[in-house]
Amino acid sequence: MSEPNDGGIKLVMAYIRPDKLSDVKKALAEVGAPSISVTNVSGRGSQPAKKGQWRGEEYTVDLHQKVKVECIVADIPAETVVEAIVEGASTGQPGDGKVFVLPVEEAVQIRTGLEGTEAV
Repeated sequence: MSEPNDGGIKLVMAYIRPDKLSDVKKALAEVGAPSISVTNVSGRGSQPAKKGQWRGEEYTVDLHQKVKVECIVADIPAETVVEAIVEGASTGQPGDGKVFVLPVEEAVQIRTGLEGTEAV
């Protein structure tokens, strides 16, 4: 039987709608994702800009509020984590977000000094 992620460590990083964070957290817990980091971010992708008016002045909102979810995995397949995020974040509308998977070269747990997959 092969090891998850070919025995390595992966960073699964997703940009999602803020209102879908709770659903994504539940989906990740169901697949046994060990830990996550969450950051509020703003950015621009394929989601169209919105125009508005305030005090007679027109403005464009082209940076949309998103949440960045990061999950480092070694013991469970990155593909399983990606599937959980997609399931929890999907609305079927433009702006649902994106998921990226990157290799992690090294990990060190500061308290114990454990390295590699043992640190995760």
